[in-house]
Amino acid sequence: MTAEQTWTGRWVADRAGVDLAGSDRLTALVGLALRENRKRAHLLVSTVLGKHVPQRPSVVHGAGLDLGRRVRELLGAEAAARAVVLGYAETATALGHSVADGLAAPYLHSTRRPVPGVPPLGGFEEEHSHATAHLLLPADPELLAGDGPLVLVDDEFSTGRTVLNTIRELHARHPRAHYVVVALVDLRAEADRRRLADAAAELGVRLDLVAAATGAVRLPADLLDRAERLIAEAGPAPDLPPAAPAPLVRVDLDWPAGLPDGGRHGFTAEHRARLDAALPALARQLADALGAELPRRALVLGFEELMYTPLRLADALADRLGGDRVRYSTTTRSPVLAVDDPGYAIRTRLAFPAHDDPQDDASRERYAYNVAPGADLARRFDAVVLVVDDVADTPALHEGERALLTQLRQVTDRVVLAVLPSHRPVPAPVRALPRPLRGPAFSSYRPDEVAWLLKDLSGLALEAPTEEREEAVQNGGAHYAESLPVEYQPSPEYQELFHQALRVSARRIALAVGTVAETLVRERGRGVVLASLARAGTPVGILVRRWLAFAHGLDTPHYAVSIVRGRGIDPVALRYLAARHHAPDVVFVDGWTGKGAIARELADALAGTPFDPDLAVLADPGRCVRTHGTRDDFLIPSACLNSTVSGLVSRTVLRDDLIGPDDFHGAKHYTELAGGDVSAAFLDTVTDHFAAVRAEALLAADRLGAAPDRTPDWAGWAAVERISAEYGIGSVNLVKPGVGETTRVLLRRVPWRVLARRGAGPDLDHVRLLAAQRGVPVEEVDGLPYTCVGLIHPHYSRGATGPTGKAVPVKES
Repeated sequence: MTAEQTWTGRWVADRAGVDLAGSDRLTALVGLALRENRKRAHLLVSTVLGKHVPQRPSVVHGAGLDLGRRVRELLGAEAAARAVVLGYAETATALGHSVADGLAAPYLHSTRRPVPGVPPLGGFEEEHSHATAHLLLPADPELLAGDGPLVLVDDEFSTGRTVLNTIRELHARHPRAHYVVVALVDLRAEADRRRLADAAAELGVRLDLVAAATGAVRLPADLLDRAERLIAEAGPAPDLPPAAPAPLVRVDLDWPAGLPDGGRHGFTAEHRARLDAALPALARQLADALGAELPRRALVLGFEELMYTPLRLADALADRLGGDRVRYSTTTRSPVLAVDDPGYAIRTRLAFPAHDDPQDDASRERYAYNVAPGADLARRFDAVVLVVDDVADTPALHEGERALLTQLRQVTDRVVLAVLPSHRPVPAPVRALPRPLRGPAFSSYRPDEVAWLLKDLSGLALEAPTEEREEAVQNGGAHYAESLPVEYQPSPEYQELFHQALRVSARRIALAVGTVAETLVRERGRGVVLASLARAGTPVGILVRRWLAFAHGLDTPHYAVSIVRGRGIDPVALRYLAARHHAPDVVFVDGWTGKGAIARELADALAGTPFDPDLAVLADPGRCVRTHGTRDDFLIPSACLNSTVSGLVSRTVLRDDLIGPDDFHGAKHYTELAGGDVSAAFLDTVTDHFAAVRAEALLAADRLGAAPDRTPDWAGWAAVERISAEYGIGSVNLVKPGVGETTRVLLRRVPWRVLARRGAGPDLDHVRLLAAQRGVPVEEVDGLPYTCVGLIHPHYSRGATGPTGKAVPVKES
């Protein structure tokens, strides 16, 4: 054992009945003392933390480096490269920073000091601590927003409540899949281990633990009373013996401009490199301030949360002075009983007024332990280097017989004061998230059924004639999402066809809804969050949400988000979802697949994010998703209409002059079409069949879950390529397979012809009616994998002819 580890721990064990149980490694790492704290009477005093017990700086930094390297081995190189480390104020700020060094990761520690101009990203409580409130003040609000592992570092892991409070707070803001908890010692009871495991399962995350030693603390039931009695019997710490004040030397370190003094606002790889480069020159300045006669034993004393930079300065000073001359520790807020006994961890105590917060009550004390030598003069330091930041360099530090500098000058031969500039970051602007839209102000759906992550563009004239839009899109002059088609107003005959189709297919749709919903619960859990692709996916998402309430009593969050072919999914909507939910819980929902273009667009857009790209649909005739109600190509009546079956909401709009970088994609609410709105009727008619198909849906979900291989084979895409070549179209984007997509072609685009599977029955009645109204031929063909395919007029310009040379008639709707 070193001079810093000479206690036996028997003083607390014999008098208070507290004992440590564990390996030799545990008892080498920690000793015991008594707190002046009614929340928790005992204190684990670390030999390698550098807080209460002076230690060689290489030992303190090395303990964190070793833990960081263990975390890197656990994560692997790829995950470690995306990790972020969070340490706890005040005791573990240097430990966490040293772990980040070993992991080569960005670092942030919590703080109890509010900083003007830096808004808190969040906060949490440390329940047993002397000062409980923690703030997170990163200069870059995106520091904790990534999806890589989050590594949380504390000096000890006793119950896990602090870690759990932190994870819940951060997970609500920035969900991620993996957390790693790091501590010097893990002393949890079995119930505490189960609580943390249950919480990880509830959140759906992986949670690993890395500790230098494990064991347990045995506490008597009356510990608080025993501790209170022992503290009273010990009485106040003796006054320091009178001594002539040692000389005080102030050194203005050449601190690199803009380099943070620690991890309060974040510390990056660039900052680490700059500090490493500056340390030799800074150590030379400290050595010069100590004088020509080298000290026998020098202490570098840090200040509360300011632990890491004094630690690195101490290590660099030790290298410069040579020999075994330098020790390191810091001051603290925690009141601990001092007993000058070899069997006790805290031998001496200097209590001094708080000096870092002008709003603090001057009577509030701070403490420096084991700095005064006490009865053991071999422990005496003949020089002390006090390192503080400029916020703490106040009159309370210098003036008065109880000031810290006054007392330090009584217990050593030379005091050096080094003041660092407290980092005052220029905060990055917080990118505010817009608020969702809800009915009835936006859409005719109930406000609880869906939150639209869209920008309301209802007051703008965005519609253009279908033929003009088609010509602009095909000639490269515009993207289809930059304008809206004129809403098709169905004739009475067509409206009746919709109601007839709904009556015929409602049960089939309900079965598909139930199959999808039950599959999601089984495979994604009861905490699913639905994100429908606006707008066709929105009624489907509402139906799935209704099933989850009906069959499982769930109140499932449901959003509608925009995805645009060629432009991807709305990134602001993704930020919104990630800020409020665990990203892997989000399920993207649509009505059906055609050739799979949107499924591919979604997968490409979500690559590199924590979101699951598996799209859930009612019908998957294109065979391009894993989660589906059926792979049959059948009529989903919501495809028959536009806004009047989708809550009176337009398709989405993405145009630079209307949608800013922090706006959701846009859409319109057509209140003027309320007289023809059948959105609620569609939902209610399908919902009425839920009870009748519940058993069948459970069996269908069983079959889907037991399928040996649900991997998409993209057979629909192959068919589309064949059709495009056979008909000389030249672009698969102009081939729209399936009943739903063909219906959209007839309603929104300039159709050229419809291919129908020979013998197709009533599922195509509405297609035939629409085609007749638009003067579009319906051609029956053999060997079609879909019920029908809609072909958009290729190379369209008004008055153009098709590949056959025949003029294509266009009839205004």
